[in-house]
Amino acid sequence: MSFYPVSSRPAIPGVEVPGGDQGAARAVMVAVPVSALVWPVRADSGGDGRSALLVAGVKPIMAGEPVVWCTVVVTAPALLRRDGRVQAQGRPCDHARLGAAEQELDRRCGPGTIERIAADVRPTGKIKAATKARARREMSVAFAIRAVLLMTVMPDADHREVLSTLLGGLLEVPWRRPHAVPSGTVLSTWRTAIGEAPLLQLQRELLAAVGAEHRDPDLPRVEVGGGLRLGAIDGTVTRMPDTTANRAAFGTAGQAETGYPQIRHLHASDALTRATLAVVCGPAGEDKAGTKGEAEQALLDRALAEQPQVFTPDRLWIMDRNFPGVPRIAALLATGSHVLVRVKSDIRLPRVGPFAADGSYLTRLSGGGTSLTMRVIEYHISVDGQTTPELFCLVTDLLDHHTHPAHQLAGAYRWRWDGSETALREAKSAIHDAGPATGAILRSATPELIRQEHAAWIVATELVHAATRSAAALAAPFRKGPRTGQPVQARHLSFTTARRTLISTVRAGSATASLPEPARAAAHHQALAVIATARVSTDRHRHRDHKIKSRQAFSHAPRGITTRIAPAVVHVCGTAA
Repeated sequence: MSFYPVSSRPAIPGVEVPGGDQGAARAVMVAVPVSALVWPVRADSGGDGRSALLVAGVKPIMAGEPVVWCTVVVTAPALLRRDGRVQAQGRPCDHARLGAAEQELDRRCGPGTIERIAADVRPTGKIKAATKARARREMSVAFAIRAVLLMTVMPDADHREVLSTLLGGLLEVPWRRPHAVPSGTVLSTWRTAIGEAPLLQLQRELLAAVGAEHRDPDLPRVEVGGGLRLGAIDGTVTRMPDTTANRAAFGTAGQAETGYPQIRHLHASDALTRATLAVVCGPAGEDKAGTKGEAEQALLDRALAEQPQVFTPDRLWIMDRNFPGVPRIAALLATGSHVLVRVKSDIRLPRVGPFAADGSYLTRLSGGGTSLTMRVIEYHISVDGQTTPELFCLVTDLLDHHTHPAHQLAGAYRWRWDGSETALREAKSAIHDAGPATGAILRSATPELIRQEHAAWIVATELVHAATRSAAALAAPFRKGPRTGQPVQARHLSFTTARRTLISTVRAGSATASLPEPARAAAHHQALAVIATARVSTDRHRHRDHKIKSRQAFSHAPRGITTRIAPAVVHVCGTAA
C-alpha cells in the first residue's frame, strides 16, 4: 500500500525537526483517493462485518480528485479472516499512551519507562475472580498506571471518561475481538491489584531526573551571590474521602471530629521553574496553624534523611515560619545546603557583636543541645495605601554581608511565593473538586490507594511543569510589554493551558507512538508550541491581606477585600532610608 503524507498544520517557526524537512516530518495525516478504497468482506460472508477498508492500486492524486483524509490511529499487525475481513491483532490497552506527557517522561527517564516499571509488577489480590475474562482483555498493568496518572490531571472526569480519553480512537479499530471501555469498578480493582509501589518508583525516578536536569548550568535559575540557586520548601494538606480507613491512617488537621481526613505533604521546589525536586508525605498530624507544626517539621526531617541528594551546596533554601528548631537547621546545614528562614515574633534573637554596614547582625541560636551562629536580616515591607508596614525577620547561615548583602537576601525571600505557594496552588488545581470553596480532594477510599494516587499526582503535575520548561526553551522572546526581547521562562507559561494541552494529546498518543521518530518529534513540538503561546502575567505587584489565601470568585467576593496594585518597598532596618 502506498500513501501520501500531508502536513496537517503549519511548521513551528524556529524549530528544526531531525530526519528531514518540517513538512514531511510532521505528517500525521494520510491522503487516499476515494477510488482506491476497497471493502474486502464478501457479501455472503455473514458475521459482524468488522473490518478495515483496504487501499488498492493507488496512483498519483490528481487535482480536484475526491480524497479521503485519514488520521493515524495505531500501527498493529494485520489479521486476515477467511471471509476477507482485515482486523488488527492485539489489545487496545497495549497501545494506549499518554501523548506528549509520556514523551516528556521518556526524555528524562529513558524510553519505555512505564513498560519497564510495569514489567516488574505482579498483580495481587482477587483480580482474576473480580474481573471476568473479557474485562481482563481490556486492562494491563501499564494501562492501569497510565490511567491513574491521567486521572490526577482530569479533575472533572469520572473513571470512565478518563479511560475513554486514554483509549482515544483505539476502540474504533476492528480488533480481533470486540473491546469496550472498562468500567470504573474494573479500574479500581486493577489499582488495588498493582498497589502503590509502581507509582512510587515512577515518582522516585522522575524526581531524580528532574534534580539532575536542574543541576545543568545552562538551565535558567534564580541566584544570589556566590552562585547559590534559590529553592523553596513548604508543606500543605490535601483532603481525601472520609472513610474509616483513611481517617485512621492519616487523621485530620484542625477539627478532628468534623474535618475531612488529610494527607500532609512537604515539597522542595526550584524557585524559578516551580519544579518539584523532592516530596515526602504522611499523616495530617497537628494543624499547620498550631504552635509547633510538628507533623510538617517531621516531614522535613524525613526529607533530609531520605533524599539528601537534593540538598546540595549550591542551594539556598527559603522557608517560612513553620520550621523552627536549631537541630533541624543544623541537620540541613550539615548537608552543605544553606538556609534563609523567616522566624516567628516570639523567638529571641540576642545580638552578638555590632551591626554590619547593611543593617544585619549576628546572633546565637540554641536549642536541643545545639548552638548555631546565624545572621539576622530585619526589614519592613510597605505598599502604597497600606497603613502599617509588615516586619520580616530572616535568619541565614550566610554570614558574609559583603557577598550576600541584606537587601539581596530580602529580595530573595519573595521567591518563596513562586517556588512554594504558587507551585502548590498550580498542582492542586489538577485535583478532583479543586476550587476556592471546597478545596482539592483526592478520590481514593483506602490508604494504599491514597498513597498511589498521591504519587501519580506528583508525577503527572511534574510532567506538566516539564512540558512548560520544554516549551519555554523553544518559545520566541517577548515581542511587547515590559519584557520585550527577553527570553520566556517556564513561570511565564500557563500551567492550566499546559495541562489541558497534554490531555488533548493523549487521544492521539498511540498514533504518535506508532510514527517514525522524526514525526513523533514534530508532534511533540507541535504540542509544545501551543503551550509556548499561552503566556501569563507575572510580577504584577498585586497585594492582598494575609487572610485572603484562596482564589476569589469575583462576582461573589465579600465586600471590604481590597487588592493593591503597587510595588512593594523594602526597607532594611538599621540602614538609612
